[in-house]
Amino acid sequence: MKKYILNDSAVELKTHVDFKGNLNEEQYKVVTQADGPSLVLAGAGSGKTRTLIYRLAYLLESGVLPRNILLMTFTNKAAREMQERAEMLLKYKPTGLWSGTFHHVGNRSLRMYADKIGFKKDFAILDQQDSRELIKSCFKIAKIKTTKEERFPKPSVVQSIISFSTNTNKTIKKVIEEKYPYFFKFLGEIKKISDMYVSKKKESSSMDYDDLLEKWRDLLENVPEARERFSDQFKYVMVDEYQDTNFLQADIIRLLSGKHRNILAVGDDAQSIYSFRGARVENILEFPKQFSESKLFKLEVNYRSTPEILNLANDSLTNNDNQFDKILKAVNSSLEIPALVEVKDPFAQAKFIAQRILEFREEGVAMKNMAILFRAHYQSAELEMELVKRDIPYIIRGGIRFFEQAHIKDVLAYMRIVVNPLDEIAWIRVLSLCPGIGSGYATNIFQYFHNSGRDLIAFIRSEDLTKVVSKKAQEGYKRFRKIMNALLDPASEKTPGEIIPLILDEGYETYILANFENGKDRIDDIYELVNFSNDYDSMGQFLNDMTLREGFKGETNLSDSEDEEQLVLSTIHQAKGLEWDIVMIIGLSEGQFPHPKAMDNDREMEEERRLFYVASTRAKKYLYLLHPMTRFDYQKGTVMCRRSRFLEELDPGDYEVWQVDSSGNTYDDDFDDAIIEM
Repeated sequence: MKKYILNDSAVELKTHVDFKGNLNEEQYKVVTQADGPSLVLAGAGSGKTRTLIYRLAYLLESGVLPRNILLMTFTNKAAREMQERAEMLLKYKPTGLWSGTFHHVGNRSLRMYADKIGFKKDFAILDQQDSRELIKSCFKIAKIKTTKEERFPKPSVVQSIISFSTNTNKTIKKVIEEKYPYFFKFLGEIKKISDMYVSKKKESSSMDYDDLLEKWRDLLENVPEARERFSDQFKYVMVDEYQDTNFLQADIIRLLSGKHRNILAVGDDAQSIYSFRGARVENILEFPKQFSESKLFKLEVNYRSTPEILNLANDSLTNNDNQFDKILKAVNSSLEIPALVEVKDPFAQAKFIAQRILEFREEGVAMKNMAILFRAHYQSAELEMELVKRDIPYIIRGGIRFFEQAHIKDVLAYMRIVVNPLDEIAWIRVLSLCPGIGSGYATNIFQYFHNSGRDLIAFIRSEDLTKVVSKKAQEGYKRFRKIMNALLDPASEKTPGEIIPLILDEGYETYILANFENGKDRIDDIYELVNFSNDYDSMGQFLNDMTLREGFKGETNLSDSEDEEQLVLSTIHQAKGLEWDIVMIIGLSEGQFPHPKAMDNDREMEEERRLFYVASTRAKKYLYLLHPMTRFDYQKGTVMCRRSRFLEELDPGDYEVWQVDSSGNTYDDDFDDAIIEM
């Protein structure tokens, strides 16, 4: 028989669970003492999930009814995992527990009180595609008109603007000013569509995913009956990944805490990296102010990484001003100090990585236990080509390979037409990008060209398509003609590095911004393709290499068991929450990582530094930091690149410097100290 303190009163706890024996001292304090408003700062690899599961078990074993506990996570999978592990621990199923994502719990709550906010209890939920279709109908009703030279944002982009506005509590105008300034001329039309979209949802008694949060917040704020019911029922509220909450989610937690105030927020401000989705690091930083007399717990014992890796990660974070102080302490034994690998350029970087990966594989390290992390997807271009040449199988986590992205393939398709005017697939791909032209009309246009017997230049500049396609399709064809005219003038063959910027300048950049929510990132990808193509004088050879790279794709369509033996490539954002024995962070140069957009913004620079911290703490045993000393820029030529400030800020004792030649081999001679800033 053991005695525990719960809500300031002693209770006898009859349990077979050995809480003290299965938890470290920090975790045990959280599990047994986190009553009232409590913030748990759970450092990387500190057993956050385990602590939450044991806290849940502790509450249930203490006699708290399952229906009086609310557990909110960011994925339903995480909620199920926690509940299942708690059941295994307790050896029974706690029926009645409320758990799931914010959207899941919001939906369940709204069903009970929908009529109080003007909706039917059987309201429909619009998924992403449903929402987009409804916005499309608003486009038609609003009769959006734009000039031929301008592109109004597609429904999917307008959907993103509306969603970000809702989740961040910012006006449409503010969101466009901050994230989509190139659409400001369409502000009036976008606001009109937004208002119409809200009205149509209300008329049809429908809610989209964002409404499930916004209406839930409104319900708790404006309907006393509902607020009292839920704040009374949920005696204990536990929130995972609190650093990733947005404005609405933090507001919901505040409203739910009104009566019992047993709010347990678990997260790590040092891993707040999703502001582009609307997450607010301020939510976790301001928790002690928002909840008076709150308790602060720290989980600083790290079970993942070596002391050397943690020394480097801890050192980096000291350069952020807005944070909670904490120092991760390693349980694991010492291994090698992290390596700062100085390479000539991105191609030498790729060769070094491929060579080192093969060496590790020879030493018995499984490919699935190695990861290459990057700030932006375009940084993987040279590496992916090198891996293909070396027959090293790899996967892109949470995405597709650089050269297989739609916008990259679009650009290559334009080039393919110039090199081979009879490439029907390329014609159909680029023509289908034009307004009013689907695959049927695209095929008709190609066949008309093919049967005309005319050369490409003559056809593009003079052919009348009145008899082939509709008037609307003819207007769309003018966009294709404009780009092709630029590519074919002058008649002398251009290099890939000359062709690709023309494709962007003559209309494709406008197309990207209008059609993709992350349009600016995709444009960065294409400019990196320009840089990548610098070594090619011939478009034909460039496209041949791209085609040979495509041939490798089928070889990596492996079975589940084989799939585990692939090297992992990932953006840092996609890597959060994961771990590997060996991690290599590439592109650690000023202007690459940190991202240029953060250079003049202290808040964004601190998030970039948190990204570096997240990347470093994915490594369990070995960490490599790669700095390409030069890179090609299509506007400036070959430029020297300073080390990333995240490297310069570190204590020199945090790493050892490796020097690598252009073939990827390490050597001892010193590099030239003259570094010119990009």
